[in-house]
Amino acid sequence: MADLSISGLLIRFVLGGLAVVVCTVVARRLGEKAGGIFAAFPAVFLAALLTAGLDLKGEDLISQSIVLSKGAMIGMGINILVAIMAGFLLKKHGWKKGLLEALGCWFIVSMVVVGVTTYY
Repeated sequence: MADLSISGLLIRFVLGGLAVVVCTVVARRLGEKAGGIFAAFPAVFLAALLTAGLDLKGEDLISQSIVLSKGAMIGMGINILVAIMAGFLLKKHGWKKGLLEALGCWFIVSMVVVGVTTYY
């Protein structure tokens, strides 16, 4: 998927933005917990699958879909871990410092996972 089509980029842009808007509306109308559930919506994963369907065909599409799905499962596991850490860090250090620390944790955990999975 080195070459991205314009339509693929547009789909990713629209789905990502739409996911943020829906999450915000749900959080304001139904509360933070419901907004948090919608914040976990895998917009990037779905956009990647949709654009793979536009850019690839046959065995390449199947292979790329499997790779994307495995990566999404690992990424969602990391997101769960970071969400738990963010809940702790935000309460302990406030939203600004806690958010920066949570993002730092996400980055470090993600790089470790990428490094480990690269060797296996």
